[in-house]
This record gives sequence, structure tokens and C-alpha cells, in this order.
Amino acid sequence: MGHPNTRLTTAYAGNRTVEEFIELAREMRHKLREEQELSDSQGTYSPALDEWFREHGFYRLLQPKRYGGFETSLADFYRIMIEIARGHPALGWNLTLGAAHSLTFASHWPKEVQDDVFGPDGHFVAPHRAFPGGSCRRVRGGYRISGTFNYCTGITYSTHVIVTVVDTDAGTAAPHLNCLVPRADYTILKDWGGSETLGMRASGSNSIRLDDVFVPDRMVTAFSGFFAGQDVTSGTHGTRLHGNPLYLGYLMLPYHANLLAPVIGAARAALDEYKALIQATPQPFAPQRKRAEDPNYQRAYGQAIVLTDAAEATLLQVCEQHQRLALRWSECGRGISVADNVRAWGTLQQAGRQACEAVELLFRTAGTSQARCDSRLLRYYSDVSMYRGHVGAQWETFATYVARAELGLPLEFLQL
Repeated sequence: MGHPNTRLTTAYAGNRTVEEFIELAREMRHKLREEQELSDSQGTYSPALDEWFREHGFYRLLQPKRYGGFETSLADFYRIMIEIARGHPALGWNLTLGAAHSLTFASHWPKEVQDDVFGPDGHFVAPHRAFPGGSCRRVRGGYRISGTFNYCTGITYSTHVIVTVVDTDAGTAAPHLNCLVPRADYTILKDWGGSETLGMRASGSNSIRLDDVFVPDRMVTAFSGFFAGQDVTSGTHGTRLHGNPLYLGYLMLPYHANLLAPVIGAARAALDEYKALIQATPQPFAPQRKRAEDPNYQRAYGQAIVLTDAAEATLLQVCEQHQRLALRWSECGRGISVADNVRAWGTLQQAGRQACEAVELLFRTAGTSQARCDSRLLRYYSDVSMYRGHVGAQWETFATYVARAELGLPLEFLQL
């Protein structure tokens, strides 16, 4: 069964190439670094930066062209986000997770909802709290939802949020539901930024509160296993509407890549900082020579470079493999298996390990002066430490699910 109307994205994003987006991000690096302290203290980036991202199309990278977006490939989206995160990793985490879920929405909601939500303006920023919470009860025409949902990264400048819930009256085995909620219906709590967390302080990961909010059926879609086991015989809302296999909307890969790209950006930022440090700082026991002349510092710097290069290469290769599997679906109708989805997630976790190890190595060998609260290297170390603790980054646990998928056993994870 073929799908001749589907297509892959090109290397161009509307009237701007991907390389031009990357160059824009590089040009902003100094500005992002200059405002790191301010952004961290506020828990998010400034309204001026939000306007700049909006004006230059960074929120629209994965958005369908039909609604004024650019439909970049996943690999190109993350190349751009790595460059933003190199200027400020926490800000990159914020922007990435705010912009990425246009892919989710465009894949899994019907045309009439997309027409309304993207609308004539097309601006769309929507975090997704993917693990179920709050309370939800079925009512005529939809659901009523209440509760506090934490870690809604990217919420600061959001137009909507996607929250995952379970119908309270349907029992624990009931399917999870994704509910799209407009900005007017939730309250952003002031529980992020400053000294609230170890790192990722500018990530805009505030909690939100919903107070008996009505969500109509048209704004709700089933959410099972990050869509890893979905039936794509007839495609998805997204492929039928946009003709692009990107919008099959398998989410295990992008949802971890959304976390990984900023961590790779943190490693790139740490390398920049370490290079400048060892070129300017005398050796501890030979002050007439710079640390850059010492093989020990050279070794740490070189190891961190190749660890970071390996992490980025893995991310891009996994995205490109996913794109090939999506193209295969467009040619013969064969979906991407649960095992392929789980392995992609697990492989990205290993790239995350490498990027974190690069930052940790640089921080450990840079000297105690870099443990001062105003040190950029400390900021990057703290940021990747937040990733280390993320539930999605626990590679030891996740390896079991990879094995079960390969052995044809139930995963006992995410209802798979």
C-alpha cells in the first residue's frame, strides 16, 4: 500500500534556509550569554527575545507550511536548537519544548481544529505535560479538568498547553487523553527560576493550574505509548492534511531529542568556556605557562570535544534513520515498530550520557574557581545535572524496555 502524496521536507525552510537559521542563532550567541543571569533569575527569557524568536520564525520550524510554518526535518530542527542552547542551555530547553509540540498538534488533531488553533496568524507555542495528572471527568460534549501540572517547560510565552489526563471514572486501565487547552484557561504559577532549582533555571518549566476547565471533545485525542504502537494504515490527521510523513507523529524520538539538543548545546557552551579558560589561565605549578600548553588540560579538552561530537552525531543519525522509516511508510504503508521507537529513545539516552560526561569532565578539571556562583561553567554543569535526573534519561531502567521490545514481550511501560 503506497502513499504517493506524502513527501519528505527539503533543506529549505520557507524563504530561509536551515543554514540561515543556524547563522541567526550563532549571531545571537553573545546576546544570549550576556543575558544568562537575568534569564535565570526570571525563570525564562525576556519579552524582547520572545519577540525576536517570533519575528524570525523559530517557533514555526516544525509547524506545517499550510499554516505559515517551515516544516523542517527533525534533524535540522535540532541542529538549530543546539546553536540556540550553545548561547544559553536553559533558554534552549525552554524554546525547544515550546516550539516542538506544533509537530504533536499537527500530527494528531483534525483539520478543523488545526484551522481554528493555528488560525490566520499561525503563532503557536504549546508545552506538553506528557505524564498524566490532575483530575478529569467526562461530561456532555467533553471533559472537565482540574489540577496542578508541574514541569510545563516552555509555558511562559505559550498560546496553549497540552495536558495528559485519565478519565477519573474510567479506572486505571483507561486510555490516556491529550487535552489542548488555550492560554485563557490556565494559570501559570510562579514556581520556577532564581534559586528554585539546581539548574535549567531559565527553562520556563513552571507549573500550571486548571480549575474545572471544560475541554470539548474536538480538543481531545487519545494518547497511548507516545504513539509508538499507533495504527498508521490510513496515516494520521497530519499526513492526510499535510502530505508529509513527518506528521506520522511518533513521539518517543522527538520527545527525548527535545531534551538532548539543549544538553548538547550545553556541552558546546562548556567547550567554549573551557577553551578560553585554559588559554588565559596559568598552570597551577608553572605560572609562566598557560594551561593550554599542559597535556593534562589538552587531554580533557580533547576528550570532551569527541564526546560532544559523538553525542551530536548520534542525535542526527537517529533523526535521519527515523526519517527513512517514515519515507518507507509513505512508499509501502509499513509503520515504525514499537521496537524501533524504543531503540531510538534508548540510543538518544546514550548520547545524553556522552554530552553530560563532556561537561562533567570539563567542570571537574577546570579548577575550584569555576565552582563560584557566577561561573558559566558551573551553570552548564548544573544544567546537565538537571537532565541527568530527568525520568526520561534513566538509561539503566530503560534498557529493560528495549530488551523486552526486541524479545517480543509486553513492555509494561506506557501501556505498551
